[in-house]
Amino acid sequence: MMPGRINPRQLNQMMRRMGINVKTIEHVKKVIIQTDTKEYVFEDAEVSLMEAQGQKTYQIIGEPTVKSLQEDTLNNDVKLVMEQTGKSADEARKALKETNGDIAEAILKLSG
Repeated sequence: MMPGRINPRQLNQMMRRMGINVKTIEHVKKVIIQTDTKEYVFEDAEVSLMEAQGQKTYQIIGEPTVKSLQEDTLNNDVKLVMEQTGKSADEARKALKETNGDIAEAILKLSG
């Protein structure tokens, strides 16, 4: 167990002796983590890099904005169908729903 009050400089020295290097990555503007369904965007995050035994570990400190990728994809698909057909957003959404998200089929359906 570590004593209650350790000087950060001493802690860094001890970690270096154990082969662990910690560096702060300067001037980070944005960190993005994408999963299948979501995107986590950290603006102006604090990022640290820890290297130990050939492995690199990144630590991100900050508050992310979470976006649903399905919503973004759907909105982009709706815009594309609207541009190609000249139809409204509601008509484009309806056509995409009826065609199970098939953009080409939705465009053909609204063009015909």
